[in-house]
Amino acid sequence: MKIGVMSLAHLHALGYIRILSARPDVELAVADPDAGDRPPGESGGRALAEGLGVDRYAGTYRELLDWAPDGVIVCSENSRHRELTELAVAAGAHVLCEKPMATTVADGEAMVAACAAAGVHLMIAYPVRFSRQFRALQARLPALGRVISVTGTNNGTLPTARAWFADPVLAGGGAVMDHTVHLADLLDVLLDGAEAESVHAVSNRMINATAAVETGGMVSLRYPGGVIATIDCSWSVPEHYPTWGGLTLRLTGEDGIADMDAFAQAVHGFSESRRAPLRLDFGAGGDGAMLEEFLSAIRDGRRPQPDGESGLRSLRIVERAYESARTGEPA
Repeated sequence: MKIGVMSLAHLHALGYIRILSARPDVELAVADPDAGDRPPGESGGRALAEGLGVDRYAGTYRELLDWAPDGVIVCSENSRHRELTELAVAAGAHVLCEKPMATTVADGEAMVAACAAAGVHLMIAYPVRFSRQFRALQARLPALGRVISVTGTNNGTLPTARAWFADPVLAGGGAVMDHTVHLADLLDVLLDGAEAESVHAVSNRMINATAAVETGGMVSLRYPGGVIATIDCSWSVPEHYPTWGGLTLRLTGEDGIADMDAFAQAVHGFSESRRAPLRLDFGAGGDGAMLEEFLSAIRDGRRPQPDGESGLRSLRIVERAYESARTGEPA
């Protein structure tokens, strides 16, 4: 199967390339023609691709699509997801798009419509739903009885490796845009695609007052049946913390409580030579299983999950959260 990676702007692209390069059933090509537009010191382009072992590097997106890939993975800045998805769709390629699927619901709807008209799949990159930890949580749902509340955290450090994450145009926002959607997607799974009845959000720049976007946020949601959920989406992890951040989830039901920590599989220690804490992760994560879902859906001719409609439901929560933060009222 021929798979192309469109852009290396998102650092998740590196992990996807490593996984796909190790698969004997995949031919891989990469295009990152916009690398020269990034700030000095940010990696990308042919040098990064070849350093990851990529043999086929395309100088333009058109050159990549002329190679006729079966599917592509869009890893550009958020504001370019629609543009690159529509390019891929016009070439007949199935699409796995990084999250959030777009910076506006209107763009997301256009992406879904374009893929449907062309008869190709649109999948959104939500790897946490494929993690061993989340699947274990799902297996325990019946023992909890009726779910009453959900508390989620998806915290991280201020993004510095890629400046566009804190650019209000390229990213579409800050911490609320970046870290609400993963947990919104997990809620989408747990609550069978139910749309939130209300979304109430607050945000601020207390963590970094000079940032052009919000760096802290809290989103509260009410779902049908009275389920209340909260999402702490702040970039509140210290700069020198051993990892970028983490993601946790607590479900409270009438008959019990279940906790999930998506990145808990790690050994902690201290480096005397570096005078710094150490963290050695041994968890597999969900990237490999997510990519397998994309590839197998192409092979089998079926709709992959999470699909574009799932991505839209998560994006609507983000758009309503920004409206609530702006007005001070639930949206």
